[in-house]
Amino acid sequence: MESKKEVYNLIPSEYYPVTLFFKAASPLQVILEDIKLRNLEYPLIGKPDIGMKGMMVKKLENEKELSSYATNSKVDFLIQEYVAFKNEIGIFYYRYPNEAKGQISGIVKKEMLAVTGDGISTIEQLLLKNRRAVLQLPVLRKTEKDKMDIVLKNGEEFIIVPYGNHVRGAKFLDDSRLIDEALTNAIDSICKQVDGFYFGRLDIRYDNWDELKEGRNFSIIELNGSGSEPTHIYDPRHSVFWAWKEIAKHWKILYRVSKLNHQLQNAPYMTTRMGLDMFKQNSDYLKLLTRN
Repeated sequence: MESKKEVYNLIPSEYYPVTLFFKAASPLQVILEDIKLRNLEYPLIGKPDIGMKGMMVKKLENEKELSSYATNSKVDFLIQEYVAFKNEIGIFYYRYPNEAKGQISGIVKKEMLAVTGDGISTIEQLLLKNRRAVLQLPVLRKTEKDKMDIVLKNGEEFIIVPYGNHVRGAKFLDDSRLIDEALTNAIDSICKQVDGFYFGRLDIRYDNWDELKEGRNFSIIELNGSGSEPTHIYDPRHSVFWAWKEIAKHWKILYRVSKLNHQLQNAPYMTTRMGLDMFKQNSDYLKLLTRN
């Protein structure tokens, strides 16, 4: 279970959005004062400090929504500057502790859950016509009920869920063909500045691909460690057998990273008891998240 706050603290601040940490049940006035002190403006993003499958991640449009989010959160949470860059990708990176340079093993492009208007249908009706979006409809009727009756203009695109999470309806496409030396060098340079980071996925927002390859005008919205998945496996064009093979490849990489860390830096292995305790903590935490 990875604390986002602790992970963000490892990343140089210029690479990620302004992020504020709050304990569960923090007074609203304290939250509002901290937001004002950091000159943050709406919309904002609320997310649990320990996240799972995009649960409890919400775009907060105003103080009323912020108040509701903070009041109802049963877990520690973050309030984060909203990153307006239009594109989001996940880059899977690894570096063996005995090697000077890391590698990119996969890139996933994320298409947010969106509908395109026809000038007649409501957003709910448009969702019903979309085989992928209809799966999200039961949840969206609750979380986005004020938007369901809106009629979009013909050709107008509306992003329903602005988060790059496949559980929340985003479509994942394998863009690993874009891996090249320039991108690898840029990502490697960043990751080497994160102490102890040898394996995981960077979720990044950006506007221009060439700028990203030059290491500028982007924001790391999430950095996930050894528990992260190579999410390019979820591209619907891939078979389940291909995905299993890709997972096995990354497990082998993780095994080698762990073994080298143990040999070179005396990093301890996780014991069976520690693993069982973490599994129980994960189950208990999940219950808290689903109560919100």
